[in-house]
Amino acid sequence: MNESETRAELIDPALKAAGWGVVEGSKVNREVICPGRILGAGQRGEATTADYVLSYRGRKLAAVEAKAAGKGVTAGLGQAKIYAGKLNARWAFSTDGTGQYQVDMETGKEGPVADWPTPDALWTATFAEENAWRDRFAAVPFEDKGGTQPARYYQVNAVQAVLDAVAAGDRRVLLTLATGTGKTFIAFQLAWKLFHARWSLTGEPTRRPRILFLADRNILADQAYNAFSAFPDDALVRIKPDAIRKKGRVPKNGSVFFTIFQTFTSGKTDALGREEAYFGDYPPDFFDFIIIDECHRGGANAEGEWRAILDYFEPAVQLGLTATPLRRDENRDTYAYFGKPVYTYSLREGIEDGFLTPFKVRQHKTTLDDYVYTPDDTVVSGEVREQHRYTPGQFNRTIEIEAREKYRVDVFMREIDQRQKTLVFCAGQPHAAAVRNLINQTKSSTDPHYCERVGADDGAIGEHWLRQFQDNEKTIPTILTTSTKLSTGVDARNVRNIVLLRPVNSMIEFKQIIGRGTRLFDGKEYFTIHDFEGAYQHFLDPEWDGEPMDPVPAGPKGLVAEPHPGASPKDPKEPGERPEKVVIKLADGKARTIQHISATSFWGPDGRPLSAAEFLQSLFGKTPELFRDEDDLRRLWGAPETRKALLAALAEAGFGIEPLTEMARIIDAPDSDIFDVLAYVAFALPPVSRAERVETRKTDVLEGYDAALQAFLDFVLGQYVKQGVGELDQDKLPRLLELRYDSVSEGAAALGGVPKVRDAFVDAQRVLFAP
Repeated sequence: MNESETRAELIDPALKAAGWGVVEGSKVNREVICPGRILGAGQRGEATTADYVLSYRGRKLAAVEAKAAGKGVTAGLGQAKIYAGKLNARWAFSTDGTGQYQVDMETGKEGPVADWPTPDALWTATFAEENAWRDRFAAVPFEDKGGTQPARYYQVNAVQAVLDAVAAGDRRVLLTLATGTGKTFIAFQLAWKLFHARWSLTGEPTRRPRILFLADRNILADQAYNAFSAFPDDALVRIKPDAIRKKGRVPKNGSVFFTIFQTFTSGKTDALGREEAYFGDYPPDFFDFIIIDECHRGGANAEGEWRAILDYFEPAVQLGLTATPLRRDENRDTYAYFGKPVYTYSLREGIEDGFLTPFKVRQHKTTLDDYVYTPDDTVVSGEVREQHRYTPGQFNRTIEIEAREKYRVDVFMREIDQRQKTLVFCAGQPHAAAVRNLINQTKSSTDPHYCERVGADDGAIGEHWLRQFQDNEKTIPTILTTSTKLSTGVDARNVRNIVLLRPVNSMIEFKQIIGRGTRLFDGKEYFTIHDFEGAYQHFLDPEWDGEPMDPVPAGPKGLVAEPHPGASPKDPKEPGERPEKVVIKLADGKARTIQHISATSFWGPDGRPLSAAEFLQSLFGKTPELFRDEDDLRRLWGAPETRKALLAALAEAGFGIEPLTEMARIIDAPDSDIFDVLAYVAFALPPVSRAERVETRKTDVLEGYDAALQAFLDFVLGQYVKQGVGELDQDKLPRLLELRYDSVSEGAAALGGVPKVRDAFVDAQRVLFAP
């Protein structure tokens, strides 16, 4: 029997006999766990698929890997463990139809079992203690929003982990999931299950829970409100200050409430002129469940924005959502307050599973990244410090040189596809405005709204441009400049470029910014980080994408009394007013001689630097070994017939013209030959453009031929530069003769006959690709 026959004739009947798919509440399904890493040319890597997933009473209990009869019952054991691990299933089974082998993923105990367990037996083995709330939560199916957004496996795991914590009586819960993995969707499914299970702190079976979604920006609260649209209209409440002032009271009728910290901590003024926060108008036990979005941003320390709110609503179960694992010097208070995450899903996992988009890094350095004032420059405003070296972190904060910013804008605008959506992170709102203006002065687009700024000072108009940018059906604005506002919570799926024009000193913020590009979109195979500030060095940090550290012991109310060893001290604040920013106009000669160096680097989602070959493999798979060394590649490529055979072999292995052309774009060599792509990947040879190759080799190519043949070969080289290596195929020779002469026969006659022309055409290519 093959595997399909084994499943149909041996495994399916055995599972059915044990009650799977027969007993009410039990299911047995083949499941695609994740779609596979995104590859080039619209392709994906191999999907992760479990032959069988055994579910009962709304929970996935086991993953089963099947092999053909006679392969051995443990032949699929490794796969079964991987699938069960991803699904958070307690049990893994391997079988070839002649028997079954069982693994307890929790205790590690494993061994052969005589029979398939029944659904009730496997349930009892999984959950030794009964829990009524766990069962009621499991009985509420995920809401699929009309079938358009099925839950991914890690989203199911996250929801179940939180609900298990709630059922166990935990009051502070934390989820850590990479940006772009759907934390709002998870929050919606949690609220949906709590709502329909009629869970509440009081335990009243008839009362719906009251759930509060807290964010730190209106756009995040609005996004969540819209994402919860499957709820009845009268269940959703958007809390806004103007509505409270108009009605004279906070809204209390509803089930799911949405607001921002600033609304809740603002309020009315009493007779003595004291401001009373709006959240105090609710009883402390009003909310049963509170979701704090981007919880690391509010600050969990006692003086943090949302700490007073959470302390007041202490009876509620409080769930923190964050994209950042514990950092020893940045978000320790958050983890001290909430504790260890009940579930974690990392950026690396998201990219490897195919739920997030891979990236490359383009590093840029200019000759004006340091500056020392000299008298030929003009001080437009401020007081320059003579003999002082201004370093990258001071630009656009304490010193401003417009010529430098114009040059940097020119660099990335030349490199990006100006039709692709791009986010540019700047040193402050004035810098973001200046960069916006420079981009609009540089752009090829005729639309006046091609680039817009979105910052705190832009108010409603900024929110408008952000919504337009997020709309995947709209192309304007194409570029947004910002300071910090867009580093989190912006669900724009088609971002292809992220430009860093300011230092990013925080690992947390760096990960958040990277997350702006990781969301999936049709045709989006990678995105590019244009880094002008050396932020890529965060990839080298051992904590880049590791498992969250264990939370540090909390002091009173979660405060950490002593600094963690190795924590960076805060910069002391100097008294007095901040000095006026220095504005410098460079001497004309300096402005014209600014130069830059750019380099492309490749980084794995785990923070490991990759070679070009490894990055190519991560996108398209491993290249076949079709040439021994550089000389062998030049020999094969320099002859039309062997080149054609090489390309055919590459295409058969999955490396057709499309992925190789895409790789040329990735290594910033779109005008180079595919030969250069192969040489760069295999031997780290720097790519040269077709025009550069012809200019360098033309004299050698034409040497020894009469004037007529030299003119024809020069024409052929020009076609190669314009169209690519396809123009050098043998079957293109007749068309080339027709383009140059009125007919093939006339061309052959003028050049000394077909054999002579063909020999020259072939020999010229050998010389063209010689070392």
